[in-house]
Amino acid sequence: MTKRNNTTQTSNNAAHKNSTRGKRPYTIYLAGDLWTHKDLIGNALLAKYIKSVSRGRYQCVLPQDLEEPVHRTVDIRNVDLKHVMTCDMAIFNFDGSNLDAGTVVEFIYAKMIDIPSVILRTDFRAAGEGNQEQDPWNLMATSWPRSKVVKLHGMAEYQGAKTPGEIGKTIEKLYKKMAAVIVEALDAVRQEKPLVSDPARMAAMYQWALECPGSGYENLFGDKEVETLLCEKKAKGLLAK
Repeated sequence: MTKRNNTTQTSNNAAHKNSTRGKRPYTIYLAGDLWTHKDLIGNALLAKYIKSVSRGRYQCVLPQDLEEPVHRTVDIRNVDLKHVMTCDMAIFNFDGSNLDAGTVVEFIYAKMIDIPSVILRTDFRAAGEGNQEQDPWNLMATSWPRSKVVKLHGMAEYQGAKTPGEIGKTIEKLYKKMAAVIVEALDAVRQEKPLVSDPARMAAMYQWALECPGSGYENLFGDKEVETLLCEKKAKGLLAK
């Protein structure tokens, strides 16, 4: 009897692994400042903890891992925009007294094609239009649909996570908490209804998004690549079927 139970349990475990193995993670474009070591390592840490906290459900794509530090041309823009389009969702870091211009461009491009998005701000400084009831950044970047806002007080979160003499523990506590809040927001925005219910109209929107950047952007896509992309996003429930 024990042997049979063990065999059954082993079979059940194998079946569970097989059922979850085929589920592809949601890819998340993680946009934000890429200028300093704090920006770069912070992005990498956040991506790591989002994957860990979500148990692999969300996997971030980091623009800093796609770009070269020299010979920066329009090709950098094209590659980044392609990943905005091809990723399932996006996170946009809206830190700073003035938002990073490239991040704003990527955000608006994502909204053109109804990419579910999370806006993250850990900067506790006041900014924007000066109205405390509004988001602390330029009004033109607020109130876009299928977008969840996560605001965290960076200094307060750091102080709450700080473990004297244990920087590793401080990092783990801080980023685990941040990732948990972000994952909750990703889960919520993913469930929101797509803006466009007509698949033909959505296909036309993607075609326009393919053409409007110019400068060879459309050449980054192979034959029927966008068509395949739309099918994959529909299968994940991100676009109307």
